[in-house]
Amino acid sequence: MGRTPAIGLVLVGLACQEVGASIAVLLFPQAGPLGMVMMRLFFAAVVLLLIARPSLRGRSVRAWRSVVWFGVVLAVMNGLFYLALERLPLGVTVTIEVLGPLVLSIVAARRAAAWLWALLAFAGVVALGGGGWDRLDFWGVLFALGAAASWALYILASAETGRQTRGLDGLALAMSVGALLSLPFGWVDAGTALLRPEILALGFAVAMLSSMVPYALELIALRRVTASVFGILMTLGPATASLAGFLLLGQGLNVLEIFGIVLVIAASMGAVLTAPKPVSPSTGAPDDPFGEPVA
Repeated sequence: MGRTPAIGLVLVGLACQEVGASIAVLLFPQAGPLGMVMMRLFFAAVVLLLIARPSLRGRSVRAWRSVVWFGVVLAVMNGLFYLALERLPLGVTVTIEVLGPLVLSIVAARRAAAWLWALLAFAGVVALGGGGWDRLDFWGVLFALGAAASWALYILASAETGRQTRGLDGLALAMSVGALLSLPFGWVDAGTALLRPEILALGFAVAMLSSMVPYALELIALRRVTASVFGILMTLGPATASLAGFLLLGQGLNVLEIFGIVLVIAASMGAVLTAPKPVSPSTGAPDDPFGEPVA
């Protein structure tokens, strides 16, 4: 297919993720952020279980420990991300969230020059305050920072689960654990909305757009482009999120906020270009620190 079509697949995957996030935001008044998290994880788990058909037997205690830990991280990461989306613009939320893998990449690099990217990202976060940090909801920023930390843990947990399981087995089982953990919180948050077919249908669409479709497209693209090219493309997440927020949710950004997002993207690209080559997990999932979470 060549490189250009593969790059197009990655960009389409990014667009699907942000469209899915935008639909989730529009459903918050009916189902609540934790209700959307529950539906996203539940439907993604069902599809993955049907595809992978993982066996529950013959797994070591270490393998099950990694799967459960991965599931906990998935539930927490998605919960914090959606709670942040309830209070912050989509572009701002994704920009703050990307600080997690950025910091992990800088620490893993163990190079003094890598801290240049940290300073650039810090400048971007300061600029993200735009007309003043009072414009940004305090709890929203806190939830987004928690999602950033969870994304870093997601990378570590995903790699460990990939070493302990084969194919999509670990991801399917971890997604099921995350769905079970999110069930009581989602039920309380969404209530009777979960009995409405149209809400469930849109929840399924969010799961497919935000998780399954991007993951499939990224796996195809990774066969045709290098990990470094893929990583650079994934750093465009804040830009695609800002565009989706503007077009689909009417969330405008001022000049300083846009400048802050550009600085964070530049820092992320720099970190990807100068980072040592990572080790791919056996799941076949994106091995770059900036690979977008699949759930």
